[in-house]
Amino acid sequence: MKDRNLRPATRAAQALGWECPETGAVVPPIHVSTTFARDVDYELPTGADYARDKNPSFNQPEAVIADLEGGADALLFASGMAACVAPFQALRQGDHVVAPDIMYYGLPKWLRGFGMDRGLSVDFVSTADMDALAAAVRPDETKLVWVESPCNPVWRVTDLAKAAEIAHGAGAQLAVDSTAATPVLTRPFEHGADIVVHAATKYLNGHSDVMAGAVVAKSQDAYWERIAEHRALTGPILGSFEAFLLTRGMRTLFLRVKAASQSALAIAECFEEHPALTQVQYPGLLDHPDHEVAQRQMEGGFGGMLSFRVKGDADTARRVAASCNLFKPATSLGGVESLIEHRGTVEGPDSLTPKDLLRLSVGIEDTGDLIADLEQALTAA
Repeated sequence: MKDRNLRPATRAAQALGWECPETGAVVPPIHVSTTFARDVDYELPTGADYARDKNPSFNQPEAVIADLEGGADALLFASGMAACVAPFQALRQGDHVVAPDIMYYGLPKWLRGFGMDRGLSVDFVSTADMDALAAAVRPDETKLVWVESPCNPVWRVTDLAKAAEIAHGAGAQLAVDSTAATPVLTRPFEHGADIVVHAATKYLNGHSDVMAGAVVAKSQDAYWERIAEHRALTGPILGSFEAFLLTRGMRTLFLRVKAASQSALAIAECFEEHPALTQVQYPGLLDHPDHEVAQRQMEGGFGGMLSFRVKGDADTARRVAASCNLFKPATSLGGVESLIEHRGTVEGPDSLTPKDLLRLSVGIEDTGDLIADLEQALTAA
C-alpha cells in the first residue's frame, strides 16, 4: 500500500491494497500449485520453489498480519496450536522457559508432555504478577518468557512493558499470545515484545471456517530464522484456500472486534451484580484486578471475551449454557456468532478452570438480544 500514513483499519480493509499484476483483480488469485518452475538459468523468478515453505498464497495474509502488528515478518501455520509450539520447538535442549499458570489449556499440556520430554525446563507462574514473574526467570538460562494477555479463560491482563523488561533483563525473549486482544486492541511490539502469536482461527479469520495460526517477529534475528526453518522442515503449513479465506476475514477485523468489544462491555456491566452469578470476569470492569493495566495497554476496547462464575456447581453452569438460544454451546472464540462453553468439561479432569465458570465469546449480534438470551438462560437454570 503506497500511503503508509493510512490508519490500520484502512490497511486491513484493503488488505494492503494488493492487486493481481496480470489482471488488476482486487482479490489476488489462489495459487494451488505445489511446485514452481525455474528459469533457463535455474533461478527462481519469484523466490518460490516448493509450496511447503514458499507458497505465494501466503504472501498477502502474512504481509497483512506483520503490518497490523508492526512486525518485521510473519509466518502462517496450519493451526493456532502449531503456531504456539513453534517458538518452543525452535529452542534448544536444556533451555529454560517461563509460561503462565493459566492460559489456553492445550499449550501447558504440550509443554508438560512433549516440551519437557525434549529437554525444555519449564516454570509456570502467574504472569499477571510481576514479582512472581521476576522470581521465576533465571539470568542467562531463561530463553523465552511466554505470556497470554488477556489470558484464557479468566482474562487477566499482563503488563507487557514490565514483562519485557524482566525477560530482557534475564537475556530472554518475550513472546505474547495476543489472540484475544488482536492487533485492533493491543500491539505487543509497542510494549517491548519480541514475538507475537495468534490463533488465527479466532478473531483474525472471524468466521469459524478456517484453522490457522500466525507467528510474528519484531526483528528477523537468528531465533526467528530457527522458527522459520522449523516450519519449512516440519511442514505445519496452511492450505492455499485457507490462506485466501484468512485474508478475506481480516478485511473486516476492525469492525468485528470493535462491535464484539462494545457488546461484551455492555454484557459485563449488565450482569456484574446479577444474583445468579458470583463474578463476572472482564478487564473492562472497574473492579477487575488488572483494569488499570488494560486501560493503558488495550486501545479502543477490552475485547469480546468474558467469563461468568455461576452461583452453583458445574451442573448448574452447564444448565445455563444449555438454556441459551443465541449463545451456542461450542468450543472456539472470535467468530461472528456468540458462543458459550463450560470450560471445565471441555478441558477434562485435569482442568484448573473453576467448575462454575462459563466462557463467553461475544459475536456481532444485537447486544440487547444477547443480554435477553443470557437473562432467560440464567432464570431457566
